[in-house]
Amino acid sequence: MSDLGSIFGLALLAMLNPTLLAAVTLMLLLPSPKRLMLGYLLGAYTTSITVGLVIVFALHDSNSVGGKHTIGPIEDIVVGALLLLVAFVLGTDRDRTLRERKERRKKAKLAKNGGEEQQALPIRLLGRGSPRISFVVGLLLSFPGVSYLVALGRIDGLDAGAAPTALLVIVFCVIQQALLEVPLIGYFRAPEKTQLAVDGFRAWLARNGRQAGIIVAAVIGVLAIIHGVLGVVS
Repeated sequence: MSDLGSIFGLALLAMLNPTLLAAVTLMLLLPSPKRLMLGYLLGAYTTSITVGLVIVFALHDSNSVGGKHTIGPIEDIVVGALLLLVAFVLGTDRDRTLRERKERRKKAKLAKNGGEEQQALPIRLLGRGSPRISFVVGLLLSFPGVSYLVALGRIDGLDAGAAPTALLVIVFCVIQQALLEVPLIGYFRAPEKTQLAVDGFRAWLARNGRQAGIIVAAVIGVLAIIHGVLGVVS
């Protein structure tokens, strides 16, 4: 597996973000969805690109002191094994106990609130319908996750120079926001068709989102282990 391929795979994994999907779903139901989504997207770009560039260049600078360090074969194998573990847990439904516990807590909270579901604060803020608030929510919900941090290490390991490294970070950020970018572009070009497509995608994701996550995690995990093993024996 090439490092570029693994970076792309990690971007796809980061894209499967239920919080982002919930935010997009809500914004599509509110007045001026284009303005709200654009505000959220600009906030998300601001955080993810800025933090990503700071991390990757700080990582590069620290590696320049005392010798260059890249993600080694053992780290590849460990990351791959963890991803396979995630795929195994999800695929065999071994997280059912945790999900049932979460569902019980949710029902208890609903009963406490008189049957009214209490939405997360960012979702409630988006419900106000302000592009400025959606920008702030995008800022707050777009800090790098695990997939992004692993990808930053791989980007640094390419030792591609400042400009290509910055471009890779930006491309990663663009890919991981695809759930927002695609409907936003569609709303500018064909609002009615976009709404139908978004509704269809939401229904598909509700049915197959878990399976998609399992497949992505398993594929990246296997490729990472193969990459690591080849690095050990070479």
